[in-house]
Amino acid sequence: MPLASTFNPSAPSATSGQGSAVLNRESLDDQLTVLEPQLTPVQSMLPKGTAKSTFEEWGVDTLSSPNDDGVSEDADVSSYDDKFASVARIGNYVQKFRRTFKVTEEQNAVTSAGPLNLVKAESKAMLEIKRDIEKALCSANDMQAQTAASVPYKLRGLGSWISNSAQTTNPVPSEYRTPAASILAAAPTEITLNDVMASIFNETGEVEGLTMVSGIDVRKKVAAFTRTEGTTRTSAYNVNQDATSRTVTLSVQLFETDFGFVRLVNGNSACLPTSGTAYILNPKFLELRTLTGLGLRSQRQENQGSGERGYVAANLTLVCKHPQAHGKIQYTP
Repeated sequence: MPLASTFNPSAPSATSGQGSAVLNRESLDDQLTVLEPQLTPVQSMLPKGTAKSTFEEWGVDTLSSPNDDGVSEDADVSSYDDKFASVARIGNYVQKFRRTFKVTEEQNAVTSAGPLNLVKAESKAMLEIKRDIEKALCSANDMQAQTAASVPYKLRGLGSWISNSAQTTNPVPSEYRTPAASILAAAPTEITLNDVMASIFNETGEVEGLTMVSGIDVRKKVAAFTRTEGTTRTSAYNVNQDATSRTVTLSVQLFETDFGFVRLVNGNSACLPTSGTAYILNPKFLELRTLTGLGLRSQRQENQGSGERGYVAANLTLVCKHPQAHGKIQYTP
């Protein structure tokens, strides 16, 4: 007995005999998988504050160098120091982020997998704008003032704050820029990463609270520190582990150097400039300020006949209170 023909939904037959499979029900999961990295570690770790202007400013100061000359017993005070001579004012523009969404009346009414309705569209816009913000925070963009409709405000990203070079707009004074020793332009080794940590310690005197948000290549390089010593002998770092767990742990979450601990966090590969980028951050000296005070906000718009619509928006900036308290690794793998 011949088998019934199989129904092809993409090219159904024009005749009445389409095969027994024509009435077979589809198997479609009621779940929509987003195949994109969604992590926003920098955005999540930063302290939050409120902006009061489209250009947020703050003051920075420094101490004079230590002096061990001593003072003569009979010396009178004849001169006085201006303790605020080194005070400088730096700032950053508030950048506006926005993602729109729209769903037709028909699509919102039908039963769909996902489901593909207005709420799902709004949720997706939320995820997209969070990644937009993360990309801006992790960028090497310099700040930009709005001069026309096509030239909007832009915030200065971490790559430009953690820099020894002069910025174009409202530059950080040279005495407050990140030291060159805190910036590594090559793949890290145990020695060079320790040098970066030493430079950061030299500026802040602190040994705790650092987090390294790493690209894939940097994270792999740091993990390899514990595998081999990097010489022609390639001797491994040995670890004794209870075999009853049947799990071999090779993940490095906390790296200890001579100048403190640094916690390792995977960055979003879609938001970092390169896989060879890592920011060594002290959140104590960073802040994310929102102009509206609400962070992300969703606004539904008028249905003009074709369906529900709206947008998700945020107005915020990155405050870097101490550019010398952070470090950077950036190279092309």
